[in-house]
Amino acid sequence: MRAVVLHGGGHLAAADVPRPAAGPGELLLRLRGCGLCGSDIAKLADPGARVPAVLGHEVVGDVVEAGDGVRGFGVGDRVVAAHHVPCGACHYCWRGSESMCRAFKESNLDPGGFAEFVRVPAGNVRAATFRVPDHLTDEEASFVEPLACCLRAVERARVQPGDTALVVGLGSIGCLFLQLFARAGAQVVGVDQDASRADLARRFGATAALPADAATLAREASGGRGADHVMITGGAAAVLPWAVEAVRDGGALHYFAGGRGDTLPIPLETLYHRELTLTTTYSSSPATLARAFWLLAAGKVDVESLVSHRLPLERLAEGVDLVRRRQALKVYVTP
Repeated sequence: MRAVVLHGGGHLAAADVPRPAAGPGELLLRLRGCGLCGSDIAKLADPGARVPAVLGHEVVGDVVEAGDGVRGFGVGDRVVAAHHVPCGACHYCWRGSESMCRAFKESNLDPGGFAEFVRVPAGNVRAATFRVPDHLTDEEASFVEPLACCLRAVERARVQPGDTALVVGLGSIGCLFLQLFARAGAQVVGVDQDASRADLARRFGATAALPADAATLAREASGGRGADHVMITGGAAAVLPWAVEAVRDGGALHYFAGGRGDTLPIPLETLYHRELTLTTTYSSSPATLARAFWLLAAGKVDVESLVSHRLPLERLAEGVDLVRRRQALKVYVTP
């Protein structure tokens, strides 16, 4: 089968690779498509990334093989499947840190979503695979995993009705956060250095602005206090001093994405005296995957307008370049 393989130095190349087969409890999918995630882009730039490898995890496909013991799925079903699943029984899982579970970190799809076929391991079939209803498009269904990651971050933020939330970075992830914060009852302000992305955020009903004006808008929306929550989806550590100026005393700053910065450019005394909370979340959980799937199936979150580019598998590198140059909001790749 054809796949795009990551090699050293971030080099992507199309190649013929062995087609996997479904074992007991497993599914083999013929891929309909796979979304290009920011974490895929990060791996391309990571000198420590495992290579060779096939990236891609926001997958939608048709079941072409169902292994012995599979329940609830059969050949011909259109499904979405997430790449990581926890064991559900360790200390991390019991404490709500499923993405720190050792089994979670070791699980994956085989070989990855940027290929013609993918094997879904038995644990992923049981806890992280969903049959797609007819009214959802493939592209909409591919958002189950990224939406689940965002949902986990918002749920950990403990948003209260009447709170003010400031979303930094209005790519596809930022636009998901705009909608989730609004559903939680918050007044939402979006910020991006790209005026066209700020315009898109306004179509989702959010107040949006360039960085120079966003902090002022957040204070106006909160009666002068500043944002209760600042969700940082881009900008890495360098954006933290600006975010601290925008958040209220006693407020919370949440890093959804990593990035450059070996030290945090903010004095410990500032965190202490202003009683600020700095948090992060990594990936999703089976529970948030299920809730994200329901939100999409029920039409509660709009993702249709977020896919800006549709490219065949052989042009994956072109999609990566578009994202890096901020010319693509979301790239959807088809075999």
